[in-house]
Amino acid sequence: MFSKSTEYALRAVIYIAQKSSEEKKLGIETIAKAIDSPRPFTAKILQSLTKDNKIVSSVSGPKGGFYMVEKAKKLPVWAVLDVMGEIEIIEKCVLGLNQCSEAKPCPMHSQYKSIKQQLIVLFQTKTIQQLAEDTAGGGIFINNLN
Repeated sequence: MFSKSTEYALRAVIYIAQKSSEEKKLGIETIAKAIDSPRPFTAKILQSLTKDNKIVSSVSGPKGGFYMVEKAKKLPVWAVLDVMGEIEIIEKCVLGLNQCSEAKPCPMHSQYKSIKQQLIVLFQTKTIQQLAEDTAGGGIFINNLN
């Protein structure tokens, strides 16, 4: 559904929310390995997520790394999708038509309308912290390594 960048971004924020704190920062190698993502790709994604410390925070230097503050953990998944430029994917016509509307629907409009609304509600209400807690028990995974 989403780009590979966004899939990795979602995995990264879940992992960082679960494993980091202001006292315990995570290195790029650790994050990339944990989410099964190439290091350079992970670095680029984290660069987007750390812009203005909106979602992920970072500190450079020997004791540096990536972490999330409690306020950021309470952000909805929607915030990650927004940073990664994926909101339009959910909101637009499933067939990509510019003129799709109630007055001029595409062949899938009526079926997708309710699904789209469910996705929007899900992504706007499910928080990063909730996803991190869901994966903490071990029965739910965020990588392809298991």
